[in-house]
Amino acid sequence: MKICRKCVLPETFPGIRFNDEGECNYCQDFKGKKNLEQRKLQYRSKFEKLILEYKGKANYDALLSYSGGKDSTYTLSLLKKQYGLKILVFTFDNGFLPDQTFRNIRNVVEKLGVDHIFFKPNFHILRKIFLECSKKNIFPDTTLSRASTICTACMAIVKFSALRLALEKGIPFMIYGWSPGQIPITSSIMKNNAKMVRVMQESLARPLFAVAGDDIKPYFLENEHFREHNFFLYNISPLAFLNYDETMILKEMAELGWKAPPDVDANSTNCLLNSFANVVHKERYGFHPYAFELAKLVREGYKDREHALIVLRQREKYRTYNFVSRKLKEEEQTRNKRTKYQKIRGRSKCLEPGKGRFF
Repeated sequence: MKICRKCVLPETFPGIRFNDEGECNYCQDFKGKKNLEQRKLQYRSKFEKLILEYKGKANYDALLSYSGGKDSTYTLSLLKKQYGLKILVFTFDNGFLPDQTFRNIRNVVEKLGVDHIFFKPNFHILRKIFLECSKKNIFPDTTLSRASTICTACMAIVKFSALRLALEKGIPFMIYGWSPGQIPITSSIMKNNAKMVRVMQESLARPLFAVAGDDIKPYFLENEHFREHNFFLYNISPLAFLNYDETMILKEMAELGWKAPPDVDANSTNCLLNSFANVVHKERYGFHPYAFELAKLVREGYKDREHALIVLRQREKYRTYNFVSRKLKEEEQTRNKRTKYQKIRGRSKCLEPGKGRFF
């Protein structure tokens, strides 16, 4: 398979083109690290001006969407230690958080001294959504280049549940722990407005409503949120413009009592469902759902290309995949002990060999 000689994007990636030197169109369009560093300084300055303007004006300065992974943990630490923000931490439990993630979250929020909320939606609703997303893409095709359909569904519920809470509490900053590979710097600080939020919510909530009906309403904004709030709050992704070094991040995490969960895939530090979602995506579309993120990290100098290629080629753990598929297919497996997900192990090129159940 042809792969860009500078980053890691494969020829199967949507919309990719190569020049005669084997460089993809994304690398050709990149304006260089010097330009990126200048933009990072601009956005950091903008962020610090916003802090001066809004800090201390509400009960909380920021609501952080906190997965318990390394990047959102590092984001929380930065905002607390470096900027002294009063933060409300919001964690969405999709039913597939490893035990170590729960321990990490407890250790981190206690050591940093922040208020924390766990939100666990009805798993029967989530199961219905995740299963449907494993069968087909329910969102616009443009989402496929950035994440698996399952992850897009999960993130949609997380983002709008958190936004709803931030609006109701009058919190000025909605913070995300996206890596520099997940978000362009031009989108790292964005002021919300009602029209933009309506359009974004419509594109994500409508497909989910078609699957789960009115059961998803509590996870999204309703008419009163648009009437009663002026959408003054900002979406901010600090890691796009602050220092991002994985070695430094892991050192900071260790000091906070954070440990990497043992059964996640190479691209996740907090979620077992990710392994299942990766396999489904790779087998259906022929490219890794993390290819775009890793390619951007390589292009911008955050990650070594050879290491990124190793990560992309690493197979998901069979026992994790098997655990997730069993939990998602629980009702059908009661009727049929031998499902297609149990059979897939023998033919899938995306799974590593393995024996045994997860627990």
